[in-house]
Amino acid sequence: MTAAYRVIAERGFEGLRTREVAGEVGVNIATLHYYFPSKEDLIKGVIGHAMTRFQSTLTSTGTASQRLRAHFHGLRRLSRDEPELFAVMGELMLRSSRDPKLGEIIRKTMEFWHGTLRTLLRGARDEGAIREAIDPDGMAAVVVATLRGVYLLPGSPASADGLDKALRQLEKLIAR
Repeated sequence: MTAAYRVIAERGFEGLRTREVAGEVGVNIATLHYYFPSKEDLIKGVIGHAMTRFQSTLTSTGTASQRLRAHFHGLRRLSRDEPELFAVMGELMLRSSRDPKLGEIIRKTMEFWHGTLRTLLRGARDEGAIREAIDPDGMAAVVVATLRGVYLLPGSPASADGLDKALRQLEKLIAR
C-alpha cells in the first residue's frame, strides 16, 4: 500500500498499475490481489495511510484550543515535510469527482475530518479561546475547504507557505 502511495505521488492516479506495485514490493500480482482484491481496495489502503498521517496531527491531551493549535501546527509540518501527502490527496480528490466509489470514500473521510474539527472548534469556543460568534460547523467547513484547495495545488514551492498563510489567517479570524 505504501508502494501504491508513492506511485500516486510520483505519477498520479492514472499512473497506478497494480502489476508495478506488486513488483516494487517484490510480490507477484496474485499475492497483491490476495491482500487487495481490487484497485479500489488498494486505494482504500492508500487513503487509510494518508489519513493516518493527518491523524498524527491530532492529539488527545490538552484543552480543545491547544489541540486545535497543535492540529494546525501539525498540518504545517506535514506540508513542509511530506508534500507527497498533499499530492496524493489532490490526485484522489480530482479522481473522486469522476469515480463514484472513490468519491464515496473521500466524502466519508472528509465528513470524519469535518466532525473532528467541529468538535475541536466547539470546545475551543466553550473554553472562551475563540470568538463566541464563530459557528463551529461553518468554520470546520472553511478549514476543510482551505485544505482541499491546497491538495489540488500541490508540488509548488509555495504550497507549504500558502498553507501556512491560510492557517495563520484562519487562526486570526477565529481568535478571541
